[in-house]
Amino acid sequence: MARMTTPQLLMIEDDARLAQMVSEYLTQSGFGFAHAADGTTGIEQLQERAPDLVILDLMLPDIDGLEVCRRIRALPGSLSRVAILMLTAKGDPMDRIIGLEIGADDYLPKPFEPRELLARIRAVLRRRGEGGLHGGADAAAAENLLMRFGSLEIDRNSRTVTVGGTPAELTSYQFDLLVAMAERAGRVLTRDQIMEAVRGRELEAFDRSIDVHMGRIRAAIEADAKNPKRILTVRGVGYVFAKQQD
Repeated sequence: MARMTTPQLLMIEDDARLAQMVSEYLTQSGFGFAHAADGTTGIEQLQERAPDLVILDLMLPDIDGLEVCRRIRALPGSLSRVAILMLTAKGDPMDRIIGLEIGADDYLPKPFEPRELLARIRAVLRRRGEGGLHGGADAAAAENLLMRFGSLEIDRNSRTVTVGGTPAELTSYQFDLLVAMAERAGRVLTRDQIMEAVRGRELEAFDRSIDVHMGRIRAAIEADAKNPKRILTVRGVGYVFAKQQD
């Protein structure tokens, strides 16, 4: 019988009272929890603990959260792909947009309700967990999880993307967006339809998050992100994932 593991969280936050409150709430909800009070210590703890998700404050005393996010995404191997939920200033959309552009999976404006933080964490981890096969899956099932579009390969089992054999770096949320688009190849999708296809997250109607993520996906999988061939913009409607590719 497989052993159930406790999801591990790392919070990088200089507000000790907030960190204590979040720690108590999330540990009672079944999570392992560690805390770092600054960015440098947080990156060190990340490398030691390899958590499942990082709760990252934007404003830190040594290096800001955006720089911490950049450094995490530059780490070797699986550490660079850890899920990141960024805490941003309420009412500042630019913080959210920049955070998503450099690789955050999700964001939550301060102040926030602990229940919403918990819901966001569970949604990100659920999306990541849905990519795996159950233990009894056979090779045929694994093959069905591999999508090929020319030189682009999307492996829903290992949650990896390659272009011509070269890995494409995407966040967990960007991977799910790409899969949702690829599964509906040839169909023009509105932003609302794309968001609905990726369960577990509600975005404000005015939010540019989908556009930001699409830009990041294009940068990872297109030969020329400014002249995309795989994910096309349909002006006034949304996006379409091209059926015929190189």
